[in-house]
Amino acid sequence: MPEHIYFSSESTLAVPFFDVDTLEVAWHGHYVKYFEIARCDLLDQIGHNYNDMRQAGFAWPIVRLEIKYLRPARFGQKLTIRADVVEYESCLKVRYTIFDTLTHTVLTRGFTMQAAVRLDNGEMQLQTPAVWQQAIRSHTRFSDN
Repeated sequence: MPEHIYFSSESTLAVPFFDVDTLEVAWHGHYVKYFEIARCDLLDQIGHNYNDMRQAGFAWPIVRLEIKYLRPARFGQKLTIRADVVEYESCLKVRYTIFDTLTHTVLTRGFTMQAAVRLDNGEMQLQTPAVWQQAIRSHTRFSDN
C-alpha cells in the first residue's frame, strides 16, 4: 500500500563540479546533502524549520536513512528533488525522489526518518511535539486525505 503524502515540495540544483569524481559523476555521499537541501526547503515552506524546532526545545536527529541509486547524476546536470512528508505524528519521515529536471528520469529514491529529542534532557520523544504537528496541519497545502 502506498504511503500517504501529507506535504510535498520540490527543490532544484545543478550538480556542482566539486561534487563529482574524475568521470564527472556525483559521489554517492553527496546525495545525502541533496536530501538535506530539499528537506530544509520543505521545512521552510511549512513554516517550522530547524531554528523553530530548536526554539521549541527539540533537536531532530536522523535515526534512519535509506538511499537507492538508480542512475548517476553528472556534473552540470539539473536535478529536481521532490520531498514528501509521509509520517509526522510519531516521527518525521520524508521520502525523496531525485530526477533529471529536463527528462524527468528518476535517478535516486530514498527516505530519512527523524525523531524529536528534548534539548533539556536528551529524551527521545515517542510522539512528535504538538508544536510541530500544529505547524504542518495548519499549512494550506497539508493533505490529510
